[in-house]
Amino acid sequence: MDVIKVSGSSRTSAVAGAIAGVFRENKRAEVQAIGAGAVNQAVKALVLARGYLKEDGYDVICAPEFADVEIDGKVRTAIKLVVELRGASNPPKETPAAEPPQTENAAE
Repeated sequence: MDVIKVSGSSRTSAVAGAIAGVFRENKRAEVQAIGAGAVNQAVKALVLARGYLKEDGYDVICAPEFADVEIDGKVRTAIKLVVELRGASNPPKETPAAEPPQTENAAE
């Protein structure tokens, strides 16, 4: 799966379409941005993509992470936004069935 790289001049609608397309294909997408402008465009694109995917019945969440990226021989810190289906990474724990409440029989 390719990482979607966003810059400060990226068109949000194009990035949103890319996020939705990658998610539909892989059930996961990763978006990477370096700098405030790029992170701003990435977050706006995620909002749009979430709407696109919701129309298709997908309820997605985004988990931000730091990532070290080498650019021109220098290591830079990027923000990586991981888009996943809600509940996919941490499925809910099963809870034991509750016992029915005991009632007193009034006929006795």
